[in-house]
Amino acid sequence: MIKTWLVAMALLILMTGCGSKEVEEYNKPAEYWYEKMVTSVSNGNLEKADSYFSSLQSEHIGSPFLAEATMIMAQAHMAHDEYLLAEHFLDEYIRRYATPEGREFAEFLKVKAKFLALPNPGRDQGLIDETLKGVDTFKMNYPYSIYISQVNTMETQLQLARGVLDEQIAQLYERLDKPKGAVYYRSMAPVTWIKPDEVVTANIPWYREMFEGDGSSSWYDFMIPKTRSVISMEDNESK
Repeated sequence: MIKTWLVAMALLILMTGCGSKEVEEYNKPAEYWYEKMVTSVSNGNLEKADSYFSSLQSEHIGSPFLAEATMIMAQAHMAHDEYLLAEHFLDEYIRRYATPEGREFAEFLKVKAKFLALPNPGRDQGLIDETLKGVDTFKMNYPYSIYISQVNTMETQLQLARGVLDEQIAQLYERLDKPKGAVYYRSMAPVTWIKPDEVVTANIPWYREMFEGDGSSSWYDFMIPKTRSVISMEDNESK
């Protein structure tokens, strides 16, 4: 009796375990994968949505659903602050599916994705320059775009951020006794319509300022030896 009970329990556990596993799905209509993808996006499960999108793309490479599905995935990843993935889907959309109007919108979203990927501009000088290049390209290709005012706003904020960052780098060179470097970065006026002396820098939260400083010095400045490096001495001798 006990033996029979143990066998029954083992079978029950095995069946429960099998039931909890997801059934592998394949060879479904395009509408099926599209609906599954949209439902997953609505539920905020982008990992699942990516999987369903891959199935749609793999099994139905010529489906008319793909253009809209690609744009949905791009915007979904942007909404979840996953900007690199958003750019991937936007590039795919532009390369394969975009109409002239759709291409303009996708290019605008690419600029916006790069801009939104800069929560702390002072930490990524390269991404600021890359985003500004994207802004210039967009304005050149679509000078009368309905998105041009938004692009101009992003450009202004990026130019201000770059100007502040250049000044912080100049101050760093001054602290390192490298005046040539300071002069160089102060000469890099981003654009003529921004006056450096009228720029008001952003307030840094206290919990960041403890580690990053205010751009002119850091809390650990007293710990840095006042000796000059070999590189600094060589630079000074060449002045």
